[in-house]
Amino acid sequence: MSRVALVTGGSRGIGRAIAQRLAADGCRVVVNYASNEVAAQETAAAITAAGGEAVAIQADVGNAAAVTDMFATIAENFGAVEVLVNNAGITRDGLLVRMGRDDWDDVIRTNLSSVYLCTKAAMRGMLRGRWGRIVSIASVAGISGNPGQANYAAAKAGIIGFTKSVAKEVGSRGITANVVAPGFIETDMTAALGEGVTDGAVDVIAVGRLGSPTEVASAVGYLVSEDASYITGQTIVVDGGLAI
Repeated sequence: MSRVALVTGGSRGIGRAIAQRLAADGCRVVVNYASNEVAAQETAAAITAAGGEAVAIQADVGNAAAVTDMFATIAENFGAVEVLVNNAGITRDGLLVRMGRDDWDDVIRTNLSSVYLCTKAAMRGMLRGRWGRIVSIASVAGISGNPGQANYAAAKAGIIGFTKSVAKEVGSRGITANVVAPGFIETDMTAALGEGVTDGAVDVIAVGRLGSPTEVASAVGYLVSEDASYITGQTIVVDGGLAI
């Protein structure tokens, strides 16, 4: 039986690659998006064209009511979410002395509170089925910090601590919870940083290049598979050696 998988922020970039990987592995995929309906429908259509099953559902995953409605829709049409990938995220970069409260709150809400809301919403069905896979996408910034990203790094570090706690709570019920922490990956987000920043990053990456979304998706695909059933509470860093 194919598993029901939800990928938050699945319309493009890393989220799209994860959605396509899970579909290729046999999951029925729900592609969540906040505002880019066109990109989300393109992701779902690409999965369908490749022989998979996918649907796009809009929801602001930092909003509790929206998350409740989304999970109700998924349950009604597909069943309980068995594979949850918390990928949704934004940046509002700036030095702390200039960082407004809205920039802090927006990043914490979208990047961290969404993980709490979606994981909690998925948990009841996973506990009932005594099986579940939770993978949350953090960042090397949550491990080593990054100037100008105090809000982003705090949210991503919070994901790591949250995941370890969840892993200890539900491990005996057949549910694993892990983190994938990417480094510099070729996405719209990194492209917006400019060539100067990305070129500088390449200089300190051991393998000498940026990563691809599919390389992050490969790590997620492994963690949600039966091959990884004895791995939980861990952070898999996919950064080409950036943080070593």
